[in-house]
Amino acid sequence: MYIPSHFNEPRIEVLHGLITQNPLGLLVTHSHRGLDVNHLPFHLDASQGEFGILHAHVARANPVWQEISTGDRVLAVFQAGDAYISPQWYPSKHEFHKQVPTWNYRVAHAHGRVTIRDDERYVRGMVGRLTHTHEASQPVPWKMSDGPREYIDMMLKAIVGIEIEITSLLGKSKLGQNKEPRDIEGAAAALKALGENTIGEAMLACAAAKRQTDP
Repeated sequence: MYIPSHFNEPRIEVLHGLITQNPLGLLVTHSHRGLDVNHLPFHLDASQGEFGILHAHVARANPVWQEISTGDRVLAVFQAGDAYISPQWYPSKHEFHKQVPTWNYRVAHAHGRVTIRDDERYVRGMVGRLTHTHEASQPVPWKMSDGPREYIDMMLKAIVGIEIEITSLLGKSKLGQNKEPRDIEGAAAALKALGENTIGEAMLACAAAKRQTDP
């Protein structure tokens, strides 16, 4: 991933937060059939390894777990919002007419080595953690024990675990850091007016930080 210095996000805790808050990632693999991409919900265990461990699962019918092998290099991509930016939103454009359209976004790329976990204990524990995390906001959280045991056992046998030891973690936060604070704020206000709050709020925080550091 191309990362200009002003868009680089090297803080591991920030990237872990991005992954945790946006757990649906793109798993990119390469096998004898070429490149493949699968959209999977991941659980991050930040306490393990240098950069953390990612846990996920795929349907047993999905050939990806047989086309890659334990130890293969893979990539998981996570995105925390994106938005088109019109040059009309920059105050400086109306003074100097020297702005162009762009697209802002925040992403984390987790490179790592995969382990195929085709065992019931791992799959049951991983699904339990995913369920606990994502059901927490429900008035009455669903639990695995809510379903008949035979049914849950059958569903667990239909999936295979995927574990990824993260070996490098890259982050890019493109929020207009190369612009004047007033231009970042102008674009952020326009985004928020359109309901694009994720990137809009991130840009406002970026502008505030820049006002503190710029002379």
